Amino acid sequence: MKIALPSNQNQIDEHFGHCEYFTVFTVDNQKKNPIGGKDYTTRAGCGCKSNIASTLAQMGVKLMIAGNMGQGAVNVLNNQGIDVLRGCSGGVKDAVESWLAGKLNDSGIACAQHDHGCNGRLMEPWKRALQ
Repeated sequence: MKIALPSNQNQIDEHFGHCEYFTVFTVDNQKKNPIGGKDYTTRAGCGCKSNIASTLAQMGVKLMIAGNMGQGAVNVLNNQGIDVLRGCSGGVKDAVESWLAGKLNDSGIACAQHDHGCNGRLMEPWKRALQ
C-alpha cells in the first residue's frame, strides 16, 4: 500500500495545493512499517483541477494524509480511489507511523477558501453542511 503526504521540508504541508512536493511511503503488507519515503516534486496547484490525483493513483497511492484541503480536492482524490485524512501535521514519517498505530482520524473539516488564500482558516462543519 502507498501513502502520499503533501510535504515541505519533511513536514506535512498545511495546505495540499500549496505543497512543495509529495512524499510517498510504501507500507508493508502487515501494515506495520513504512518502507522508505520517496519525494516527488509534482505540485498540486489547485487540487480539484490539477492532474495530481490521477498521477498519484497511477503510482498506486491509496491514502493521502494531509493538513488542510478543499472539498473539491477531496472529491477528486476519492474519485481516483484515494482515501483522505485531513487535519494532520508534523513530520511525514511520524504521521504515517501514527496512522499505522491507529492514532489518526480525518478531521472532517474542509478548507473554506478556493482562491488559495486559506492561511489555515477552516470552514466550520455546520457551514460546510449548508453548502
